[in-house]
Amino acid sequence: MEIIIAIIVGSLYAAGLYMIRRRSLVKLIIGLALLGHASNMLLFTMGDLVRGNPPFIPESLELPELPLADPLPQALILTAIVIGFGAQAFAIVLVKRVYQRIGTDDIDQLTATDR
Repeated sequence: MEIIIAIIVGSLYAAGLYMIRRRSLVKLIIGLALLGHASNMLLFTMGDLVRGNPPFIPESLELPELPLADPLPQALILTAIVIGFGAQAFAIVLVKRVYQRIGTDDIDQLTATDR
């Protein structure tokens, strides 16, 4: 299972980097979103894919029953999703405003404008 997810993570990173190198701002945003998803899946995979018990210790036990689900990767991924969503929303609004003002989303034409 981890091999399949590693291949998916690599594919998402490759597609994200490919999209970032395109000339369109919309493709740049899509590439950044793909990189964010790849990073989330990488964190998820690093947390060890185990179906386990919740990480709580009952009062009757001194040690929890194994295997345990690790809550740290879940918390990191949740935080990354929220931050990534905010950054993508800001970038989409910014690109929309640039397109309304300049009339193009081509990065090469944006550097040639003096507005």
